[in-house]
Amino acid sequence: MFGGKTYIQRGSVSLALVILILLMITLVASEENPLRVSLFDVQRQFSASSSSSSVCNYAKGKWVADKKRPLYSGSECKHWLSSMWACRLMDRPDFSFEGYRWQPRGCNMPQFDRFTFLTRYFQSLMCMATGGEDSPEVQNVGWEYGLVKPKGAPRPDGWAYRSSLSDLVPMNNTDPPRLTAMHLDRPPASMRTYLHRFDLLVLNTGHHWNKSKIEGNHWVMHVKGTRVKGEFFKDIGHAKAFTIRSAVKWLDAQLPLHPRLKAFFQTISPRHFRNCNNTVPLSRGSEIRGDYGSMDKTVESAVNGTRIKILDITALSELRDEAHISGSKLIPRKPKKVVSNVTSTAPTVNDCLHWCLPGIPDTWNELFIAQIKKKYSKTIYT
Repeated sequence: MFGGKTYIQRGSVSLALVILILLMITLVASEENPLRVSLFDVQRQFSASSSSSSVCNYAKGKWVADKKRPLYSGSECKHWLSSMWACRLMDRPDFSFEGYRWQPRGCNMPQFDRFTFLTRYFQSLMCMATGGEDSPEVQNVGWEYGLVKPKGAPRPDGWAYRSSLSDLVPMNNTDPPRLTAMHLDRPPASMRTYLHRFDLLVLNTGHHWNKSKIEGNHWVMHVKGTRVKGEFFKDIGHAKAFTIRSAVKWLDAQLPLHPRLKAFFQTISPRHFRNCNNTVPLSRGSEIRGDYGSMDKTVESAVNGTRIKILDITALSELRDEAHISGSKLIPRKPKKVVSNVTSTAPTVNDCLHWCLPGIPDTWNELFIAQIKKKYSKTIYT
């Protein structure tokens, strides 16, 4: 343990891994204060009791209007919030998407308290944890782990990790392009090296699994130390699923050796290219009904039967196509208030994958926090 004032930040990643390292002031589960049942046991009880509407289900529920939203200022969180995601620093005139919260089925979301839950998740949670203000008790120690990209990189110092879900090792070739072995069945060195120092670990992966990204990075797939040959891994989806299963299997085997470590796998964030420029909140509906499983079947099947808990954010985010960056333009200044008739010569950000902040990722953080802070017992919380 680093003590009560040391934290790690996480942000966007190159291909396949988002690690969340949480070193909390007051740890919910520790050797001195163990959980009465495991996270997996609770998940299994949730699944077994899914027919009851009174059972707490964070992935099912509805979006409701909330005048207390957003949780922080989209123009004031200068230390943690990148201008690439801050829609109040763009020419977007409407911000009605900020005024909703997620109401899970069968339970209430605990109110976020930034003074007792300081973490390093990603930009959204850092703004929530600091209230958009400088907080000297929150320190960035990402460099200590060798995970932060250097200054001048596409995603700058302080919020991006180098790592992927699989281990990346330079190959012994001298002629350009310099190739990198992408070991699909081996977790990254950073995770293998620092796992014993983590309290909480969150993995995710998704959209960067495509041929152009892999070829552009000059990554060469390997399995069992040997370059992959054959048709199976030519399908990038097969390679992604194989890597997710491999990472989950390895991590699940490590958990008994690290009793204070709790692990999660967040499902994929949806994109909305078919209706990217929508600005009407909840035009796709406000509620998720039924008792079907996750929309991210790859992650759901991988974690099933393991100690790793699923953070299912896909379906609830699918309803919020109006909250993407979409066709906004960056304004070359940082106004406190964006005027609707502002004109800008900056290029349009045609982004139908990433989200405005404040916005939907704040809800992902709230769901995650709720599942950590919740006091589990043998009786299901309702």
